[in-house]
Amino acid sequence: MTPDVKITNTEILSDNWYVLRKVTFEYTKEDGSIQTQSREAYDRGNGATILLYNKDTRTVVLTRQFRLPTYLNGNKTGMLIETCAGLLDQDNPEDCIRRETEEETGYKVKDVRKVFEAYMSPGSVTEILYFFIAEYSKDMKVAEGGGLEEEEENIEVLEIDIDQAMDMITTGEIKDAKTIMLLQYIRLQQIL
Repeated sequence: MTPDVKITNTEILSDNWYVLRKVTFEYTKEDGSIQTQSREAYDRGNGATILLYNKDTRTVVLTRQFRLPTYLNGNKTGMLIETCAGLLDQDNPEDCIRRETEEETGYKVKDVRKVFEAYMSPGSVTEILYFFIAEYSKDMKVAEGGGLEEEEENIEVLEIDIDQAMDMITTGEIKDAKTIMLLQYIRLQQIL
């Protein structure tokens, strides 16, 4: 059953980095009663992420960078190991992920394959994330990577053995959801 939802008020709480709105809405329940609720929704746009893998060396390319929200929530260094990712910024997901891959990792990938899409935190964030995988080889390395200076990115590029990466999930060294999802995907699909 598709619920009947009527938005009655929208208030912008912050329009600094992204947009935080307080939305009041009426929601018709299955029994026909109407409930009024208010929720905050953070709109940062949609994004894309990619896991680069090499079948010959059985390695994956990941990044490490400082993430303030993790630092505020108990990550002592604030550093997080992740798959390459970025916001679409008006691009389609495939163009976005090609651009981000080169900027962050230094690899110019040819064939990217979308494997799924997901809402990552649907209780409070509007973002849909598009998930990609692509094979890489040493000859695809065209730059150092590390992100863009004007975006104040300070990204370390990591090449990790797939078995080690899977172990890093278990040990808690990898705690990023999108990264865990893509690593598990290539394992479940027996790609590596």
